[in-house]
Amino acid sequence: MGENTRSMIFTIYGDYIHHYGNKIWIGSLIRLLKEFGHNDQAARVAVSRMMKQGWLQSEKQDNRSYYFLTEQGISRIEEAGNRIFKLNPIEWDGKWRVLMYTIPEEKRHIRDELRQELLWSGFGSFSNACWISPNNLEKEVKLLIEKYDISEYVDFFISEYIGPKDNHTLVEKSWPLEQIVEKYEEFIIKYSKQFIANQEIIKRGEMSDADCFVERTKLVHEYRKFLFIDPGLPKELLPENWNGTLAASLFNQYYQVLAEPASRFFESIFQENNDLCKKDVSYDAKQHPYMIQ
Repeated sequence: MGENTRSMIFTIYGDYIHHYGNKIWIGSLIRLLKEFGHNDQAARVAVSRMMKQGWLQSEKQDNRSYYFLTEQGISRIEEAGNRIFKLNPIEWDGKWRVLMYTIPEEKRHIRDELRQELLWSGFGSFSNACWISPNNLEKEVKLLIEKYDISEYVDFFISEYIGPKDNHTLVEKSWPLEQIVEKYEEFIIKYSKQFIANQEIIKRGEMSDADCFVERTKLVHEYRKFLFIDPGLPKELLPENWNGTLAASLFNQYYQVLAEPASRFFESIFQENNDLCKKDVSYDAKQHPYMIQ
């Protein structure tokens, strides 16, 4: 439950509080989390843990505690926004980026973290300590080499694959695409049912704003998981049964139906003991960074 509460708090910050001055009274946050069945104590425990981990900071105003994202917290949320290109298949230039490393055993913790970062950037594990990607990730690789200070252990190539097999074989070997297709399938089945059931009810104004808030937050929360697992391959390399595009279009449509009532509910809670004037004027609830235009 604790981890779950924490990641829900991240979603609420990223999707709402971030656009309203990035700061919220603890009472309002507890009230919002209550909609998902997280009780007062779970919320407070998660918040204090997030402070210890450097994601949140607090300040007192008139005896009330307010919490806002630290620099580290903001960059975590923006990082998720910047990875959205992964969910939008791009044209391929025909080149492979190949990263090879030999990181010594005493720096094993760096190796483990690097693996996570490479997966998250969309690299595939072609063979032991050899990672490949068809996407232009030179900038990301340069940043990783600097971040972990590993220039002496790393070699990076941009190359063409000339066989004996074909490019699709490389893809099958380096990414668990069948598992990703299954995950997209689960998302599509679950949310197309809910979309069909709720679309008309929402349009008629018969679903409460609070329910729309819960539904929209859960939708974003679930869809966000694909940022971690979908490598964002160019369309030329995607398998024929690729359903990521269908999932994206379902996300777009359902999100737009839920957006306004969900925001109304958030504002109705937020207006008490928080500063609504801090709302970002350019923020449009019906647009979401995860939407593929």
